[in-house]
Amino acid sequence: MITGCAGANEPLNETRAEAKAENAAAKSDQKQKNLPNIRMLATGGTIAGADKSKTSTTNYKAGAVGVDALIEAVPELQDIANISGEQIANIGSQNMTNQTLLKLSKRAGELLASDDVDGIVVTHGTDTLEETAYFLNLVIKSDKPLVIVGSMRPSTAIGADGPSNLYNAVKVAGSKEAKGKGALVVMNDRIASARYVTKTNTTTPDTFKSEEMGNLGVIANDIYFFNDIAKKHTKETDFDIAKIARLPQVDIIYGYQSDGRYLFDAAVKAGAKGIIYAGSGNGSISDEAKKGAAAAMKKGLAVVRSSRTKNGVVTPNPELEKAKLLASNSLNPEKARILLMLALTKTNDPQKIQTYFNEY
Repeated sequence: MITGCAGANEPLNETRAEAKAENAAAKSDQKQKNLPNIRMLATGGTIAGADKSKTSTTNYKAGAVGVDALIEAVPELQDIANISGEQIANIGSQNMTNQTLLKLSKRAGELLASDDVDGIVVTHGTDTLEETAYFLNLVIKSDKPLVIVGSMRPSTAIGADGPSNLYNAVKVAGSKEAKGKGALVVMNDRIASARYVTKTNTTTPDTFKSEEMGNLGVIANDIYFFNDIAKKHTKETDFDIAKIARLPQVDIIYGYQSDGRYLFDAAVKAGAKGIIYAGSGNGSISDEAKKGAAAAMKKGLAVVRSSRTKNGVVTPNPELEKAKLLASNSLNPEKARILLMLALTKTNDPQKIQTYFNEY
């Protein structure tokens, strides 16, 4: 009789078990629906780097790990976002080209325009991360969170910083507080504006700093924002990635004692449409270099003075302004190049270009 009763109850028990499993699955699905939808765009770099030695932090292959492996390596991401990935490139960021930059930016713009995407995380090598971040800050027409992240140690190293940085980046990209703040760089528990942050050390994990302007926030379990960016960005700029097919060549010339005009002549000959001069101090330019700048400007090039010091504002100079030699404001040479490239897609007017440097 007992056996018979158990047999009679088996279909009912199975039905209850199935219903319980369906309810659990439904709750799980509902939980996932309540999470932000974050798309990761991977470009390679140290965060995707690998080496046979766990103690190697400088000799490794950048971009050895694909986007799916990056996501799988941090299973905790599933607790904070519906995360999916795309491989845009798999390179060391020293090999980031204008073509790849455009590809990445156009894809980010397309995704952010979709109702199915709440935020973007871009994984990137640190060497030129600030340039890509600033470019995105100027061309993406969305106020949804856009976070650029990297690491200073490869994924195989003892104490790899990539997983923590990646988790924090996804967390910020999914937060409502990050909306409308432009492109953000999340590294080493700090949240920085793409406009202000720069790499300051060749190897240490705390290399990215906003020394002069300050970070926008920190991550200490929770996200804490305490600053806003004063410069125009994203939806406020004149630049729209959907309308940019090609970027003009802009070169950087480094100022030093006994420099001459021949580097300017070489840039003109090589097809440059603009030049950034990384001058000493407050964008100082030697008399010989000034001759080169003047010759370049006579041939229609825009020339902008920046500073090799990395901090401070390059202030306007009445004499140089009269000669249409522009000032980069507080942009370092590499970011000044990014802005000048974009400015030249809109205008050749020195006054308008100077306005961009003052406002962006």
